[in-house]
Amino acid sequence: MYLGLDLGTSGVKAMLIDGGQRIVGSASAALDVSRPHPGWSEQNPADWSRAAEGAINGLKQAHPQALAAVRGIGLSGQMHGATLLDENDAVLRPCILWNDTRSYRQAAELDGDPQFRALTGNIVFPGFTAPKLAWVRENEPEIFARVRWVLLPKDYLRLWLTGEYMSEMSDSAGTAWLDTGKREWSECLLAATNLEERQMPALVEGTESAGMLRPELANRWGMSPGVVIAGGAGDNAASACGMGTVGEGQAFVSLGTSGVLFAANASYLPNPESAVHAFCHALPNTWHQMGVILSATDALNWHSGITGKSAAELTGELGDTLKAPGSVSFLPYLSGERTPHNDAAIRGAFAGLGHESSRAALTQAVLEGVSFAIRDSLEALRAAGTTLDRVTAIGGGSRSRYWLRSIATALDLPVDLPADGDFGAAFGAARLGLIAATGADPVATCSAPATAETIAPDASLVGAYEDAYQRYRRLYPAIKEATI
Repeated sequence: MYLGLDLGTSGVKAMLIDGGQRIVGSASAALDVSRPHPGWSEQNPADWSRAAEGAINGLKQAHPQALAAVRGIGLSGQMHGATLLDENDAVLRPCILWNDTRSYRQAAELDGDPQFRALTGNIVFPGFTAPKLAWVRENEPEIFARVRWVLLPKDYLRLWLTGEYMSEMSDSAGTAWLDTGKREWSECLLAATNLEERQMPALVEGTESAGMLRPELANRWGMSPGVVIAGGAGDNAASACGMGTVGEGQAFVSLGTSGVLFAANASYLPNPESAVHAFCHALPNTWHQMGVILSATDALNWHSGITGKSAAELTGELGDTLKAPGSVSFLPYLSGERTPHNDAAIRGAFAGLGHESSRAALTQAVLEGVSFAIRDSLEALRAAGTTLDRVTAIGGGSRSRYWLRSIATALDLPVDLPADGDFGAAFGAARLGLIAATGADPVATCSAPATAETIAPDASLVGAYEDAYQRYRRLYPAIKEATI
């Protein structure tokens, strides 16, 4: 048996698979996010280990014999979070999360240093880890002076599980301290933020062993000694392993809290000017590109909170047949945007409202706005040298057929839906645990699921969607100019 642990923003998911990669069971435990100031987003790292133990205990209760047979554990986690520990492993402050934008000024300053883009292959975004440490140094110098270890969220879980300070390439590529082409820490980039390599965890590939489960935890969960902990992956790379998106030209679109258009690459293809992330993949000698939007289902959930209707009720009002875009446009920049704008200060907007604008019209605009934001990411990927002929949809938002039809038509690409099953980050993490424990071939293990359904673009609406997209594109500079 093999266990995948996925540390997300809203919870920890634990999944058990057997040697044939059949899912035996899964369990989850919820997490909360603290937003003490506008633009801030934090969590208490102690809550992660409590949630992980809660999820594992759920598996122990439901599948005690299967849990006892675990031989490998893989980790997946929300990326970019700055988890700061002192020399005694005490947490110095709440973790600053991926969607925290307070360090936008520090990010711009670091991005102005040409060595960052040259070595990382990426713009230094405010959500990345390096500018967070620059912010801490400027605003909380007494905490910065005590920093002995900087860990990413899933690697704090690894420390709890193994006692080891270790990370892997895919997650570390999102810090702005990794030489992404060489797959190693950059001493000069660390020095630019007044840090040293000794404060960073050791690096392995995501498929390699990165510690052993502590005996006391193995005993608590009924496991035998010698359980291997894999390097694991950042959440998007883990999802790619779960979806089998590991080969050149394979891609998925994820409709979660944030939105991601992820494409696997056989070589390192940086193009930071396109605002596309060029990161290491979890498998050795592979890389990936992705466009990231900060509010995908988060935008629909915000609309749900405003209207007092559930997301399912809102999308249900639209029916099953895709409609031509109406007069209302929506910019989903509720907490800024990454691809393609790299703008932490921009905020969302409705445009084109009239007396005739119903709740359904606003819902339609929200879905289209996210679809067009994903189209922005597609254009950025194309500018970075990646050509796609189809994508696979995953994430909670993919349950809406209307939304998927909107995305297919906005991208003018077919959207595949995998056969029933959970092929997300927890499954990908479990696969990495299997590979690390058994030495199985990574590419053969990370195969793609069967396609249950393909949603084609609505040819009769592609032109109308293109016109609406061009209107959407014109709104960003107009809104930015009006809010400076």
